[in-house]
Amino acid sequence: MITLFWCPKTRASRALWMLNELGEPFEARMTDIRDPENIGDPDFDKASPMGKVPALMDTSGEGTVYMADSAAICLYLADRYAPGRLAPAVDDPARGSFLFWTIYTPGAIEPAMMEKFVGFEVNRGTSGWGNYDPMLQVLEEGVGDGPWIMGEQFTAADVLLGSSVFFLKQFGLIGEGSALEPYLERCLARPAYQAALARETELD
Repeated sequence: MITLFWCPKTRASRALWMLNELGEPFEARMTDIRDPENIGDPDFDKASPMGKVPALMDTSGEGTVYMADSAAICLYLADRYAPGRLAPAVDDPARGSFLFWTIYTPGAIEPAMMEKFVGFEVNRGTSGWGNYDPMLQVLEEGVGDGPWIMGEQFTAADVLLGSSVFFLKQFGLIGEGSALEPYLERCLARPAYQAALARETELD
């Protein structure tokens, strides 16, 4: 059984969406990280040493899997439950591009967004994410041919990127006419996203 440790209006929404794309049964266990002293869940403590969501416990295999971080969780779920569907196989040449885009959210988008919000400038040559404008340009070019980041195949990378583009849109960081607009519309129209949104609203 898959257990998602979840809290509304957090990055856990990505994992909720991903689980709906899988179509596997799961438990969404409310874990209020805003009141950490009252969580008292040893399973969550083991899955997320930093006390962050999303976190995951999977007891469906021979041993129990504990893990945290939305990108790691999405990659694990795709490889474990939907290889070839939500993630290219490890021997597929497309795997390299898939891994790049899967890690692009935590590795480039999120730190670049923080750079933008805080208003500091970094040296593109020395920072791990470059800086904000090149990050956005690469992302726009990546989704430009569409419909998905890997072309015709929707993957776990789109769950992560689509969630990030949603936040970019909310904060007014997407320019008019950007290729990210129609990409986001396609993401939000997916039945799995709509199911996750409905469940998140219900659990909130």
